[in-house]
Amino acid sequence: MQHPTDQDHPSSTDRRQWLMRAGMGLGSVAFADLLGKEPARGDQQAASHGVLNPTHHQPTAKRIIYLFMAGGPSQLETFDYKPLLNEKQGEPLPDSVRAGQRLTGMSGNQATLPLAGSIFKFAQHGGNGAWVSELLPHTAKYVDDMAIIRSMTTEAINHDPAITFLQTGNQISGRPSIGAWLHYGLGSDNENLPCFVVLITKGKVDQPLYSRLWGSGFLPARYQGVQFRSGKEPVLYLTNPPGIDSSSRRQMLDRLKQLHEAQAQRTADPELTARIAQYEMAYRMQTSVPEVTDLSSESQDTFERYGAQAKTPGTFAANCLLARRLAERGVKFIQLYHQGWDHHGGVPGGMRTQCSETDQPTGALLQDLKDRGMLDDTLVIWGGEFGRTNYSQGKLTADNYGRDHHPRCFSMWMAGGGIRGGVVHGETCPFGYNVVENPVHVRDFHATLLHTLGIDHERFTAKFQGLDARLTGVDPARVITEILKST
Repeated sequence: MQHPTDQDHPSSTDRRQWLMRAGMGLGSVAFADLLGKEPARGDQQAASHGVLNPTHHQPTAKRIIYLFMAGGPSQLETFDYKPLLNEKQGEPLPDSVRAGQRLTGMSGNQATLPLAGSIFKFAQHGGNGAWVSELLPHTAKYVDDMAIIRSMTTEAINHDPAITFLQTGNQISGRPSIGAWLHYGLGSDNENLPCFVVLITKGKVDQPLYSRLWGSGFLPARYQGVQFRSGKEPVLYLTNPPGIDSSSRRQMLDRLKQLHEAQAQRTADPELTARIAQYEMAYRMQTSVPEVTDLSSESQDTFERYGAQAKTPGTFAANCLLARRLAERGVKFIQLYHQGWDHHGGVPGGMRTQCSETDQPTGALLQDLKDRGMLDDTLVIWGGEFGRTNYSQGKLTADNYGRDHHPRCFSMWMAGGGIRGGVVHGETCPFGYNVVENPVHVRDFHATLLHTLGIDHERFTAKFQGLDARLTGVDPARVITEILKST
């Protein structure tokens, strides 16, 4: 029997090549358009649209500054006042309160779980009389601008999955971070700077942070966050090496563009688009990054407002000031990480240190945004990955105690960007162990965050492994309308 020839029936390889080349007809047009753009120069700003154009509804926020307190700050020493714990100091945690809920291995094997009240005083502030710890005098001045959520709850009891959950909507790594989702959906308001910038307080030693927390996951690489560092080189590998000037760099990029175009014609690899876009962004950032990170133009009054460390690059105070400058220039999502909140022991001393480093700069950031008319359309968020136990981990004394991880309830706050100020949302039990009113899950938090930016979390998806993936996942999530100015 005579077999058909290759000309009669093309091989599967030939079919794949034909489909790829046919698809390149339209794809190459878009690719060439991207590569052919003249890079923005000097102070020129240009917006690039995301996949949502327009947004699902009118946004109340244009940008987000997220102050992430890595390690899990104690709600019992900050925003969740529980005098009953002081009354029952040293008594064992009642079984009826714990209700058989799991504990970590760090305190689960203790002979007793002695209740530990906070040694810090609380006072009421603002028009709604919100209780705030004496550790946060500067933050307390702005309770009328913020919604304090006392009923946050999560599923993760250990740091890595808990932080990953808050930052990506999934406890397992590999999903896009919040900032990546926003860049993908909304585009950028300034093509001279990244849409998504990460700032980490230098010199803090605690639970590790990973670049995947600001990664793009299954979205193209151009959506990942860009970490700005303290020191002479804020963005690694951005400056020209010795002997290379701006003109030489431009020529190199132009030749590289030609090579990428040739490669794209053969492979149709979408990552080539992201790669060349990142090269062009880096070229523009050689001018924009030194300008935005140079704080010398700020007034002495501004430095005094942010605190003594504001002039020291890489401190939380300096990063808060830098966050305001980035927000002014159209950066859409600015993520600050401040480590050191994981107080399994020495809560009093640890909390004093952490709050002294973060309280004044946080208050200054809110006031700075208000003075510049930016708080109304800037959503500011403060919080960690979970809370701390109401009992002491380790030995309990009159002036010292520790607190283990506690995912059942913790506190966060949101301000500006359409948030209704002067609100305390949710309630925990008198023992501070369980949520008893208006629980707010991590998915609800994400849905609300997206809502302020004009995004319906159920309709905002990206294809991944044949499914429509969402930041809020497939489980139920709701927008916390009670803390919004309008619904």
